[in-house]
Amino acid sequence: MAIIKFTLNKKKVEVDLDPSMRLLDALRVHFKLTATKEGCGEGSCGACVVLMDGKSINSCLLPMANVAGHSIITLEEFKKTPQFKILEMCFEDEGGSQCGFCTPGMIIASHSLLSSNAHPSEEEVREALSGNLCRCTGYQSIVNAVLRAAKEGEGLW
Repeated sequence: MAIIKFTLNKKKVEVDLDPSMRLLDALRVHFKLTATKEGCGEGSCGACVVLMDGKSINSCLLPMANVAGHSIITLEEFKKTPQFKILEMCFEDEGGSQCGFCTPGMIIASHSLLSSNAHPSEEEVREALSGNLCRCTGYQSIVNAVLRAAKEGEGLW
């Protein structure tokens, strides 16, 4: 066990955890933040995506030792932002969410993309979301939702 200090959802936290524990497990078990999902456990599906220092990362691949000193934002905190409200509306209106399992990771990854590129092309959206798998929508509705969010959220990213 080791004391690990970091910022979680804008609050400084200090936990005594196994430094090899995955961030995903710490979020879900220790902190009871369950929007972050485990899909593949190998960093291939994107269901576990969170923001670390503003960039999307697969929490299933990140040991807690590597979280020390960083800022982690999960969907629970991101939901409080105007960017989330735009993405939520666009995903709903475009049919970008069906079963909902992949949606938290898709939303976080979409925000990460729009934060670095407020006006992405369809190809850039597809590339940015290529690490996020969805078994329900066929992706076009998700791509449409992100492109629409870029327009509807003009000035937020």
